[in-house]
Amino acid sequence: MSSIDRSQSAGGTRTYEVRTYGCQMNVHDSERLSGLLEDAGYVRAPEGSDGDADVVVFNTCAVRENADNKLYGNLGHLAPKKASRPGMQIAVGGCLAQKDRDTIVKRAPWVDVVFGTHNIGKLPVLLERARVQEEAQVEIAESLEAFPSTLPTRRESAYAAWVSISVGCNNTCTFCIVPALRGKEKDRRPGDILAEIEALVAEGVSEITLLGQNVNAYGSDIGDREAFSKLLRACGTIDGLERVRFTSPHPRDFTDDVIAAMAETPNVMPQLHMPLQSGSDTVLKAMRRSYRQERYLGIIEKVRAAIPHAAISTDIIVGFPGETEEDFQQTLHVVREARFAQAFTFQYSKRPGTPAAEMDGQIPKQVVQERYERLVALQEEISWEENKKQVGRTLELMVAEGEGRKDGATHRLSGRAPDSRLVHFTKPEQEVRPGDVVTVEITYAAPHHLLAEGAVLDVRRTRAGDAWEKRTAEKAAQPSGVLLGLPRVGVPEPLPAVTGGCAVD
Repeated sequence: MSSIDRSQSAGGTRTYEVRTYGCQMNVHDSERLSGLLEDAGYVRAPEGSDGDADVVVFNTCAVRENADNKLYGNLGHLAPKKASRPGMQIAVGGCLAQKDRDTIVKRAPWVDVVFGTHNIGKLPVLLERARVQEEAQVEIAESLEAFPSTLPTRRESAYAAWVSISVGCNNTCTFCIVPALRGKEKDRRPGDILAEIEALVAEGVSEITLLGQNVNAYGSDIGDREAFSKLLRACGTIDGLERVRFTSPHPRDFTDDVIAAMAETPNVMPQLHMPLQSGSDTVLKAMRRSYRQERYLGIIEKVRAAIPHAAISTDIIVGFPGETEEDFQQTLHVVREARFAQAFTFQYSKRPGTPAAEMDGQIPKQVVQERYERLVALQEEISWEENKKQVGRTLELMVAEGEGRKDGATHRLSGRAPDSRLVHFTKPEQEVRPGDVVTVEITYAAPHHLLAEGAVLDVRRTRAGDAWEKRTAEKAAQPSGVLLGLPRVGVPEPLPAVTGGCAVD
């Protein structure tokens, strides 16, 4: 009997909770961490347990503002709980753990395990070692030990999934510390990626999002400049795979063959998230972003010509060191020209360990705030105008769960259009499950969502809906307190808010 088996037989089944901060890469890593723990015999604690699990894992981000203060605040909140519960363990992983290493245990000596971005597969072993040796285990690998997708996974959605195609980043943006923490880009073999997608589709998944720190640079590690466009086209041959998305590309690596693959592959969705960061060539140079305004707008023009209904979103940083009013006006110019469906806009703030944090010309907070408010107002106006163009269109929606916070009160359901716009629609008399597809006519537009207030035109039950129904039934059959993973959202969430980190963050 292994030591893990002995601990379980002596003290019963142990529960776990994973708290995730940051980018999609962290969300996907947390699915791996959950899978590893369940493979080792742990079960997920009920939602809302608030630190009452036997093992609490923090998957941290080093990009977000005040990330370290948030972590230590949460660790401090758990300290008295841990003191009163012999056997409880706390683990800290992710980018902040990779960056701060021994500092975490010094500032929070009640932490049992610290692990990095390259060795998440070691978590169960480190927890057991900490329990047996009764001392903190700090293990940070300097390079990737195993591609995360080779590890067990507990997927949050029954019908939509992240699929990682690469890890790491070869860029050197002056505002971003992620490449130092995630390492150089390492690509998966195309056959491994497609095998994972085919396996997911066999389980009922109908939508996948290809994930990479710089997703369209895929191929640089394996020596094929057109590897990403080939991968998109290969996804189009997988029977049962209805929707393919990807995030996040870099303008430097965005080539015409990728645009052609997007336009010519039916299940690749008409959606593109491409970070701008700034519209000023001067600021882009200071950011060490290897493109300029003309190049960026040229890509937008080509995408729109090939895919007229594409929804394009972006990331923008306001107040980067040295940014003048003229520089900011260039950003507003690009926003007007590009007409983004959505923009994630952020005020620059220093990130320790990045070159930008030491640059001259740091902008006063009040100036940054005023520019930020002007940018947000402009983008809100454009988002609303672009959404109004959707009124009268007939769209197929993949039904989601948890995306409409007012659905219960309004007797509506919610779903995502092919271009990822959020649509709230009238609940039909026919049963509709997350993962099913409905056809609706758009009747109203708001800046951040659409409404289909008339009757649903068609309902298509899908294998994805079957997968959701099966998972829900399995969850209901479990004893109280044990969750099998009812997804909280219907599809991988649209890009979370970022704070000026890497493109994927």
